[in-house]
Amino acid sequence: MPAPTRRDPLPRQPVGLDWPTAWSRTDPAPDVDSRLLYQALDRALPSEPETAQDLDAELDMTLAVAIAHRGRVVAERYGPTAGPDEPLISWSMAKSVVHLWCGLLVADGRLDIDAPAAVAEWAGDERSRITMGHLLTMTSGLEFCEDYVDDETSHVIEMLFGDGNQDVAAYARSMPLIHEPGTRFNYSSGTTNIIARLCGDLIGDQASVAGYLQERLFAPLGMTSADLRFDPAGTFIGSSFLYCTTLDFLRIGYLALRDGVWGGRRLLPAGWIDQARTPVSVEVDEDFWYGTHWWLWGDRTGAFGAHGYEGQYTIVVPARDLVVVRLGKTPSDRKAAVTEWIGDMIDCFPEAP
Repeated sequence: MPAPTRRDPLPRQPVGLDWPTAWSRTDPAPDVDSRLLYQALDRALPSEPETAQDLDAELDMTLAVAIAHRGRVVAERYGPTAGPDEPLISWSMAKSVVHLWCGLLVADGRLDIDAPAAVAEWAGDERSRITMGHLLTMTSGLEFCEDYVDDETSHVIEMLFGDGNQDVAAYARSMPLIHEPGTRFNYSSGTTNIIARLCGDLIGDQASVAGYLQERLFAPLGMTSADLRFDPAGTFIGSSFLYCTTLDFLRIGYLALRDGVWGGRRLLPAGWIDQARTPVSVEVDEDFWYGTHWWLWGDRTGAFGAHGYEGQYTIVVPARDLVVVRLGKTPSDRKAAVTEWIGDMIDCFPEAP
């Protein structure tokens, strides 16, 4: 599949509309296909008991869904085990938050993504050619097996739940270089944890990192639920462990939709989100391409998003001024069913003329 080329302008905040530090709610606009939207929602989280027989078994367990259109929440549903105030796990959606963190540091003048990554263990060997940009696009060339099932071959399981979990960044940094940096894509949770350690080193200890992200990112967005998990070495496990409520994940997507601006104030460098949705120069798979710590949904919708294990999605659709969040527990072999279902909901919303 050719690399996506569609990159619709990121829409500005509608004039006179409050920023969603506190979300406003409304019914879908008249130009939204509400009938099909509610049918899609009922397939995952029925609004009435009598519609439960229409549940889509392929989606398995959907915990929560929220949709923001033109700056307001137009749909919000929760399953029986998760309510609006319950923080849920991000899994790899946290990687896109690490990308936002890097943008804050770039805005501060403290991080240069074109410079070699400041990893002391790599000085003097071939890994010293790896830049922060290579890490952010998952093209570092480091060996890493991202297998969530086979713990005999999986580096990610060993890093998160095995001997590597005492210092996730050190585990990932120890991997050998098997490809020239910039030439091969390899999706790697270890790569994100290297970035998180490098960003943390620029700020200070664990408490300083948590305080920085709270002050510079979460508080401006009105996020009150963000719960960062750190390893014993003090590294934010940015590959996998951020807990937020559904509406706080929606705010993360909304910041990307608004080009890194919130409340009329630019939080992220101009062009930082455009870079995130620019495909890397190597093919990923037949369904999605990768940008800079965000996934790209192709030219049909021009969407991009944060993806996580078991069907966590925060999807941004600039042409429709739309953000969709779906949280759940769906086996990886049913990923296509979830993304098709999200696509059905996206299709209910019109593109801007």
